[in-house]
Amino acid sequence: MSPLTEADETARPAVLVVKNSPTSGPGRLVAWLEAAGVDSHVVDGADLPRSLDAYDGVVTLGGGFMPDADERAPWLPRERELTVEALKREVPLLGICLGAQMLALCAGGQVTADSGETERGSCPVDLLPAAADDPVFAELAAETSLRMIQNHCDSVTALPAGADLLATSDACAVQAFRVGVCAWGLQFHPETGHERLRTWNEAELANDGFDRAALVAAAEADAEVNERQSRTLVEAFARVVRDSAQKGE
Repeated sequence: MSPLTEADETARPAVLVVKNSPTSGPGRLVAWLEAAGVDSHVVDGADLPRSLDAYDGVVTLGGGFMPDADERAPWLPRERELTVEALKREVPLLGICLGAQMLALCAGGQVTADSGETERGSCPVDLLPAAADDPVFAELAAETSLRMIQNHCDSVTALPAGADLLATSDACAVQAFRVGVCAWGLQFHPETGHERLRTWNEAELANDGFDRAALVAAAEADAEVNERQSRTLVEAFARVVRDSAQKGE
């Protein structure tokens, strides 16, 4: 990790981190953003601000439901409005799992519930040629493949017009994409480490055909590469936020 300059230390941008579920928190994301010179303000969905005026970036986390399940999560209309605001104002946005699906939906794409692209645990993600020129993925492009924690049964099944597909896999076609110049969607979870899998419901996993012990073992084996690649992505997003904030001064 590159050391921060004196300017970085004195002028720290702030990112809004939206927590959609008690079990889908920011994990290691906050510490990595802080170390990269970006402050985090974590809020529950029910406490969303009226606008992004006070923020230089936004991260929308997972939630275990569809991005338009307003009856289950009544703050979702407000979160969709903030997502659209970020797109219009070019406020850097990182959508993770539900957040990625919300970004796709708000930009005109399609999200399908129980899409048949279910993934659990540490899974391969293949970077596409477009990743080489992307501000968030470029540093990892030479590796071609990532190992990332996944936990979803819904997925983006049609990208918005003009979006760039950055990563895919055999199990799930849309793994990462960019909308416009500074909004990214990730189906996987860079904020989640291998230890989190031990808290997943063993019976529910078994009902879906997954063995928790096997998932934990595989995630532990991939832990070193997963942490390095995940942190590289988060630090790259932090640079985008810092650069955007400096331009707006």
